[in-house]
Amino acid sequence: MTITAERKAVVISENARSEGDTGSPEVQISILTERIVNLTEHFKIHAKDNHSRRGLLMLVNKRRSLLDYLKREDSDRYAALIAKLGLRK
Repeated sequence: MTITAERKAVVISENARSEGDTGSPEVQISILTERIVNLTEHFKIHAKDNHSRRGLLMLVNKRRSLLDYLKREDSDRYAALIAKLGLRK
């Protein structure tokens, strides 16, 4: 369910805007996306785990807020990120 330190480092390096960048919206959104994917896989096995489902909903809402912020501030970065992560169909 959680993201490993190695996987998190890979996600950060793939989406960082500069060296040592861990706080940009792109990095935060990609880490949240990784956690959401892991929880979604968890629910395929544990369908009645409602406590973790609440956590999933909070992660999705946080990602939505960050995406809204990024779209409002820089729509080009927003478009590049959703294309890279495959968030919109």
